[in-house]
Amino acid sequence: MSLPLEGIRVIDLTHVMAGPYCTQILGDLGAEVIKIERPEIGDQTRRMPPHFVGEKKLSAYFLSLNRNKKSLTLDLKSPEGKEIFFELVKTADVVTNNFVPGTMEKLGLDYETLKGINRGIVWASITGYGQDGPYRNRPAYDIITQAIGGVMSYTGEPGRPPVRCGIPFGDLGAAIQAVSGILAALVSKAKTGEGRKVDISMLDVMIALHTYRAKYYFVAGVVPQPVGTAHVSSVPLRAYRTKDSYIVIEAFMEHFWKNLCQVLDVDQLCDDPRFNSRQNRLTNREELDRLLEAAFLKKTTDEWQALFDITEVPSGPINTLDKALSDPQVAHRNMVIEIDSPHTGKLKDVGNPIKMSGVENPVYNPPPLLGEHSERVLSELLGYSKEKIAALKEKKII
Repeated sequence: MSLPLEGIRVIDLTHVMAGPYCTQILGDLGAEVIKIERPEIGDQTRRMPPHFVGEKKLSAYFLSLNRNKKSLTLDLKSPEGKEIFFELVKTADVVTNNFVPGTMEKLGLDYETLKGINRGIVWASITGYGQDGPYRNRPAYDIITQAIGGVMSYTGEPGRPPVRCGIPFGDLGAAIQAVSGILAALVSKAKTGEGRKVDISMLDVMIALHTYRAKYYFVAGVVPQPVGTAHVSSVPLRAYRTKDSYIVIEAFMEHFWKNLCQVLDVDQLCDDPRFNSRQNRLTNREELDRLLEAAFLKKTTDEWQALFDITEVPSGPINTLDKALSDPQVAHRNMVIEIDSPHTGKLKDVGNPIKMSGVENPVYNPPPLLGEHSERVLSELLGYSKEKIAALKEKKII
């Protein structure tokens, strides 16, 4: 059985984080992703410190975002380079970019222009603030959209300075939403033959992901404040210190709450009028946390986890990354893979989390060198001769 996006061609003009992560997901699902890069310069993350691999000194950052892609160098500011791009668009299904709004228009590569070349093209943009609005021309990065979008205001521990999420939540959230938008546009194209313009704003995504915290504000007017690992609606739900580390539990439902009390040997708390309902536990959370904190200190995290697994209490250790990557469930789901590259040798990577029938053995091709596939793309897709390709190289068009 073929991969779900096999036969879909993506012309990828993105760089840095959000865009490349989006197109890597599409590539993992079988799309042919042709990454367009500036001759001799390429995606700036090719030079991102601190870790470099192999004789070619490939950046680990770049390697993490660009598997299952082909690299074609192309000078889009030259008439010949632009003409080559237009020829590729005729063969493509999707064009992605994450340029500042207005850049694609200046290059003559905006949606309306490309739609005139290929009626079915899906034109997808990921930017900080979207294609319109008062902030459209501002430069934006993950931490900035987390800040402006309100996410950082209640991330962290009470009374401490605001912190960004440990992963680039703004970038990755926008990338995943872009994949959703692109796939929806492809479904629409399959029905109508007409492409669509997909406009993804990192700030929009941050706002959308507030979900119930935003609804609580709309309903009650309460501005969210940091609660650490706790939850504003459910108790007990947080991290607790054990004899040797930390464990998180989510035991707000009545049967989980009773199981927790049994395992912790605090059965008397089950019927205590302060804690015998979800609302009462929420009202008296400080007193309950004080009692549970003392109980959790009696055993190690592994000891508690073993008991919770038997008694059915939702829980888990707070793993460092090395432990998370070696977790048996992670291994069983093939979420740590190995990619063999002629440029770096064998390197581990994280796998594709989208599992589906017919894709039991997903393909993971190594990230490309700059311009590695230029000749192949131009000869196989556009029928260019060796002489024509050599002339384009001489003029630094590719």
